[in-house]
Amino acid sequence: MIETNGIRLRAAMAGEGPLVVLVHGFPESWAAWRHQIGPIAKAGFKVCAIDCRGYGGSDKPHPVEAYDLESMTADIAGVVAAEGGGAPGVLIGHDWGAYLVWNTALLHPDRIRAVAGLSVPFMGVSERTLIDALKPVYADRGKFFYQDYFQAPGVAEAEAEADLGAFVRRFYFWLAGEAPDGLGDNRPASARVLDGLPDPQPFPGWMTEKDIAYLVSEFRQSGLRGPLNRYRNQHRDVAFMTPWRGRQIQQPALYIGGARDVVLSMVPGLDMIAAMRANVPHLTDAVILEGCGHWTQQERPEEVTAALVNWLKSLPDER
Repeated sequence: MIETNGIRLRAAMAGEGPLVVLVHGFPESWAAWRHQIGPIAKAGFKVCAIDCRGYGGSDKPHPVEAYDLESMTADIAGVVAAEGGGAPGVLIGHDWGAYLVWNTALLHPDRIRAVAGLSVPFMGVSERTLIDALKPVYADRGKFFYQDYFQAPGVAEAEAEADLGAFVRRFYFWLAGEAPDGLGDNRPASARVLDGLPDPQPFPGWMTEKDIAYLVSEFRQSGLRGPLNRYRNQHRDVAFMTPWRGRQIQQPALYIGGARDVVLSMVPGLDMIAAMRANVPHLTDAVILEGCGHWTQQERPEEVTAALVNWLKSLPDER
């Protein structure tokens, strides 16, 4: 348990050396990094894979605004202060975790010496929320967009918590590399998040029954309110980040994504990788894994681990 920013976060720890903090996304846990923790520690690093606030064994404040960007980036910066021995740390994040680590590097540059994002690239500080930017694509056309559906407290929680096993299997498969093209597209705005999504039997081999059972047990104790509250802070986050518009991430950086990850095509007509390169001038590489979906480090553990370890070893000494 790590004391940070007025709360306690649970973390899986391994190894000795320069600090590397691993930050998961939605709906995940520290265990999203189960394949990377050991190899990164063996490579000579102190690994700290956290449960974000609202998840697993970490504290779960109730208010929606407790999950805003200001609070959650301060959590991560505080983990570095608590576990880094006075030196800046390296951050690696996936999904919402990528969004959090990119912005922690921007907001707390003295504490972060390098940053890597999986799935979600950094495209600069936005002037609009994603739900507002995509309104002409989805809401205005009467089409379902999961982030719109997540906005009303209690609605998505009730659907997911009614059958947590089915929620995990169906939500994960929807965004997996094995999912058929267009799965879940063209649903009406009145749909629920799991409507039209299959419950695969068996699930693709990269996530075992034991892995699914662990996630279910974690969400059974934590619920989904905290995790979903991250989606409910988009307008608050945009307002908070106004002073940082136009600023670039200056630390050494790495991006890893899947060629079949729907994130990369979420905004029609936008080349997200090109936008990231313009906003992250010291981006070492943008690795795109063919056939890989959204769950990058779980779907392709060997390739992702190798890329991360090689990048970590290439970083200059702690400043």
